[in-house]
Amino acid sequence: MDYQVYHLQNGIRVLHKPSPSNISHSCIIINAGSRDESPGKDGLAHFIEHLLFKQTEKRNTSQILNRLELVGGDLNAYTTKEYTCIHASFLKPHLERSLNLFEDIVFHSVFPKEEMKKEKEVILDEISSYQDQPDEAINDDFEDLLFEGDPLGRSILGTPTTVQSFTKRDIVDFHQANYRTDEIVIGICGDYDFKKIIRLSNKLFGEILPNLPQRTREKIEAYSPKNLVFTKPINQTHCVIGNRAYSMHHKHKTAFLLLNNLLGGTGMSSRLNLEIREKYGIAYTIESNYTPMSDTGIFSIYFGTDSEKTEKTLKLVEKELKKLREQKLGPVQLRQSKDKFIGQIALGEENRMGLLISMSKSLLDYSRVDSLEEIFSKINAVSDSQVLEIANEMFHPNLMSTLIFNPKDAYPPLSHH
Repeated sequence: MDYQVYHLQNGIRVLHKPSPSNISHSCIIINAGSRDESPGKDGLAHFIEHLLFKQTEKRNTSQILNRLELVGGDLNAYTTKEYTCIHASFLKPHLERSLNLFEDIVFHSVFPKEEMKKEKEVILDEISSYQDQPDEAINDDFEDLLFEGDPLGRSILGTPTTVQSFTKRDIVDFHQANYRTDEIVIGICGDYDFKKIIRLSNKLFGEILPNLPQRTREKIEAYSPKNLVFTKPINQTHCVIGNRAYSMHHKHKTAFLLLNNLLGGTGMSSRLNLEIREKYGIAYTIESNYTPMSDTGIFSIYFGTDSEKTEKTLKLVEKELKKLREQKLGPVQLRQSKDKFIGQIALGEENRMGLLISMSKSLLDYSRVDSLEEIFSKINAVSDSQVLEIANEMFHPNLMSTLIFNPKDAYPPLSHH
């Protein structure tokens, strides 16, 4: 993977991925997310991400929002448990305009009270709309079940109570404690000379003072599996089954990504989709996900179905997991699942913004970016016995937690677990 990295003296790193296109992308990733919030400040990282678009020392909201849109560009942002990311797409001549805007909103936002008040209302709306989507809400609640009492379990959006309570002091303190300059990566994908990127980086970000506070993320409490059922005003049953999983630094990470993809990953040919949707037609959506984080991970299987089919769906899911625990993948199956996964990753390269963000995160997490060849050789090195070992470790029935949302008149009552 051809890329170059430039280190600024304040610790900020700039990554350039050359691309012979007239359309460019840029992102700024900060290693600060909802898990870095103090108790009672749930949702603060996400609130700050919203406020970065509101007012700086030299721009008001409309000047910020129009800065790229007036030249046809696109600006957006998101917050996760561990990161805050702002990203932009624009035509090639507007790189400086984009980076200048990043520098302004990340380092010179002023968080005015009236904007805070408005944005609280926006986020309260966002929380309500999230709760109206049981497939979204159940995943949030499931993470809370896996990491009960831990910052990792809390919703990224926060709660109405915490959001209402935020003060400007909270924002400034969080920004100061977590926007560390040596934990910030600026990514650029476009048709530029690297010398130009170095020059621009120094011009726009070189004057920022180093901010290197000590920060340690809390150790996670021990995990004990739980099975919970809630009744909700919904039309179908939603269910999540899963477990805590390997961190991004674990030797089994690549093999588990492969196994998850085979079980319930993207595409219609995953085992869960073929068995439950195609063969029995009993769940419109069934998928599995594995999200590795810096010191832990999340594995989950989600499905939605009619309440009278929940029991059968759960049994079929358990049957698939049992098969993976008891039978090694045959050489043909293993080869096919590797080819499928490698092909999907290669196709994903077409989404250049997605690629740029994942390269920038990789630089943040590992201080390097693997080439496609290195990624593929890691996948190709996965053995049938490694997959079997992971299936037994991750899919052990005694380690799986289950969360079910039932409609009020669900019939019959679930006897599962």
